[in-house]
Amino acid sequence: MAKGTIKKLVGDRGFGFIQQEDGTDLFFHRSQVMGTDFDSLNEGQAVSYEKARDPRRNKENAEKVTPA
Repeated sequence: MAKGTIKKLVGDRGFGFIQQEDGTDLFFHRSQVMGTDFDSLNEGQAVSYEKARDPRRNKENAEKVTPA
């Protein structure tokens, strides 16, 4: 699993962005948060995640996001 920090949360829309260790951002949806509730996450919080490719957008996103 990769590690990063939550850069931005858009709570009313149910998604956010993780800043990866290389400095790039990665999208995640609230449905991919595991082990806790999306609303309990905070910006700047460390998380672990798996990278995946969204077949509809053909872009990488984060799956299985868990607090580190």
